[in-house]
Amino acid sequence: MIPRYSRPKMAAIWEPENRFRIWFEIEALACDALAEAGIIPASAAKAIREKGKFEVERIDAIEREIHHDVVAFLTNLAEHIGPEARFLHQGMTSSDVLDTCLAVQLQQASDILLADIDALLKVLERRAREFKTTITIGRSHGIHAEPTTFGVKLAGFYAEFARNRVRLEAARADISTCAVSGAVGTFANVPPAIEDYVARKLGLTPEPVSTQIIPRDRHAQFFATLGVIASSVERLATEIRHLQRTEVREVEEYFAPEQKGSSAMPHKRNPVLSENITGLARLVRGNVVPALENVALWHERDISHSSVERVIGPDATIALDFALGRMTGVIDRMLVYPEAMKANMDKLGGLHNSQRVLLALTQAGMSREDAYRAVQRNAMQVWHGKGNFPALLKADAEIAKSMKPTEIDALFDDEYHLKHVDTIFQRVFGKA
Repeated sequence: MIPRYSRPKMAAIWEPENRFRIWFEIEALACDALAEAGIIPASAAKAIREKGKFEVERIDAIEREIHHDVVAFLTNLAEHIGPEARFLHQGMTSSDVLDTCLAVQLQQASDILLADIDALLKVLERRAREFKTTITIGRSHGIHAEPTTFGVKLAGFYAEFARNRVRLEAARADISTCAVSGAVGTFANVPPAIEDYVARKLGLTPEPVSTQIIPRDRHAQFFATLGVIASSVERLATEIRHLQRTEVREVEEYFAPEQKGSSAMPHKRNPVLSENITGLARLVRGNVVPALENVALWHERDISHSSVERVIGPDATIALDFALGRMTGVIDRMLVYPEAMKANMDKLGGLHNSQRVLLALTQAGMSREDAYRAVQRNAMQVWHGKGNFPALLKADAEIAKSMKPTEIDALFDDEYHLKHVDTIFQRVFGKA
């Protein structure tokens, strides 16, 4: 991922220094376990721990000659360790190191993403409570429907990201597997106890059947989960973009005093952060299909998945980390305009209460079909700018047979729509 959309902590996980550090820890832990089992000398394991060093530049130089990254790494280690280096990588294969390392890296990335979600949840809850009773029009198909509150809107997003957190925890657990089983995964040259030891020390679980690699359905599930989270981020960003449109202007991204919105039009205040988040979400989702394609590998292993994962591992996690962080900042500083929300809701002269009138007429004895027709014919006049909805209803002879003018007026109290907001908030946040 390019630096523009990278945050240092997540990017560092995918730097060669961190990758080789994990490789060394896997090799050293395996040697510790082999020494405990009496398979290699304890002095060798001690020497590997104490003398084991590597240089990224040297590994790269060796790889350019031999065209194998793990062997290049082991060669560089041996240059520092000396004769005891012959006990490195006993009975292991490259994928034991590569796949176990990837599991650790994805764990590390998951922990950052979980913290990102926690930060977003915190700000969503704060803003939801702030606007708990701020009435606004709910829209279906982009058209005015019935009132809700802006707090309820944000509570819905909170609930979604709470679900995403659970999904990511499950994906993290599923990806946290270790393979130290040797060629084709039979443990012929490295006992299962070695894998158990390495897994325990790294906070991983031994892969039940690793063939020669960890099965890629685990990775597919992980990246699919990132794709779902990215879609939730985009849904929230899209809501802000719609609400910031000139014709709506109910909310707005924070606009700094010296900020410029356009190179040509000085009046512009654009939702550029939310648009940027939308684009990043597309990138994260774009990595899901390659992860799914990686599942069907040949026999006990091939490396067609390798090039894919070298790209999608960093790109998906770095992009999602950046998007979540940016989304948190947008919500934290978002400008909200309750007066505009009320003005927009009132533009259709109370049509958002049409269902209340329909239901009241049915309860007064009118058939649903007749009630619907009566309400709709008056509502359509208001829709086209011809009259006031309550006044038209009162003047409708058919409706007048079932309802008094005062009964009609009582149906236009917007607070009616908010009577269960507390229940919704308790369901989402629990009791205050």
